[in-house]
Parts: sequence; structure tokens; C-alpha cells
Amino acid sequence: MAIKKYIAEFIGTAVLVIFGCGTAMLVGCDAESGSGYLLTALAFGLVIVGMAYCIGNISGCHINPAVSLGVLISGGMKIVDFIGYVIAQFLGAIAGSGILYLIFDMGEIVDKTGGYGSNGLAGVNDSIGIGFLVEVILTFVFVLTVIGVTSKSANHGSFGGLIIGLTLTLVHILGIGFTGTSVNPARSLGPAIFAGGDALANVWIFILAPLVGAAIAAIVYKVLAPKDKAE
Repeated sequence: MAIKKYIAEFIGTAVLVIFGCGTAMLVGCDAESGSGYLLTALAFGLVIVGMAYCIGNISGCHINPAVSLGVLISGGMKIVDFIGYVIAQFLGAIAGSGILYLIFDMGEIVDKTGGYGSNGLAGVNDSIGIGFLVEVILTFVFVLTVIGVTSKSANHGSFGGLIIGLTLTLVHILGIGFTGTSVNPARSLGPAIFAGGDALANVWIFILAPLVGAAIAAIVYKVLAPKDKAE
């Protein structure tokens, strides 16, 4: 049933926000200190690994509207499912952010990101253009990997989830210092709602740029992949 897929996507996206953004809030992600930066990158990547082997057989473990868009363009899902996935993902991210709000606010725990792990432009000197470009590039690499690993021509056995998780870690290692790394519109909107201010005002960048990067990745893969193996 489709509803089971949507519930899986809701849960997976909530877990991504709780553990990814929650780690950033707890340890900070200042590039100069290093350890918190890497821990945050690993947290996001490891969630994907865990969820891929947990709900991957149910929904494919997109837990990201950008990934779902890439799969849609690649012909891997129908528009009705795409809409259902995206709604579930956004709701899951908001729920995950709400849980972080309760944990950190009720527990009076210091949020070292200052904004529930929300994305921002401070790392690119508040440049909308550079921030947008960075997010497009990061998402392009991530979604291209997802499509390639999950394509019918791929032969990675049971290592697909690990490869995708490591790739998300990779793009976070580069991107955190620039934008906090979104590559996921849902992951960006949830924390921004609770952070408010500049995070909410600029969240459109972290919604639109990943979608653009994902669309480009899907188109590029369809062009490059052999015709009989493109799906």
C-alpha cells in the first residue's frame, strides 16, 4: 500500500533531522574546531546508511524531496507517489524539528548552531548566488550517485545504502562550511520554521537549489547512461 511508503518516508525524514541536525546542535559545526564539523557530517551520512537498510525495502528510503524529484525525472516513480513522498518528507522534517525543540528547550540544552541546525549563508558572506551554486553542485553529486547506485544496471549488491550514506557524508564535509549543507528541502524547512528570522527568510534557497541540482543530475544521468540501462 502507498500509505506504508509515505509513513516510512515520514519516519525516515524525522530520524534524519533528529540525528543530523540534533548532532549539529549538540556539538556545533564550526569548521575551525573540526570535530563537531566531522561528527555532523558523519551523523547525516550514517542516518542514511541505517535508514536505507531499514526502510529501503519499503519506500526506497528517499527521505529527501530532491532525491524523489530525481527518481521521478528518471522514470522511477509516478507523480502521485512523488507528491505523497514530498508531503510525508516535509511533515517528517517538521516533526523531527519539533522533537528537537522539545528536547533542547525543555532540557535547557544549548543549541550550538543557534538555529536548530538550519541552513544559512554566513559561510559564503551572505551571497545568495554563491550559496545557491554550492547547493546545486552538492545536490547534483549526491542525487547523481543515488540514481546511479539504484539504477537497474548497477551491481553493488547490498552496498548501495553504504555508498549513498558515504556520499552524503562527503558532500557535508565540503558544504557545511559554506551553507550548512542542505541538499534536502525538507531537512531545511523543518529547522527553519523553528529557528525563524534569517533562517526562514532564506529557506527558499535551500528548497529551490537542491531541486535544481537534482533535476540536472537526473537529466545528465539519462543522457549518459546506455539507453537500455537508463532506468
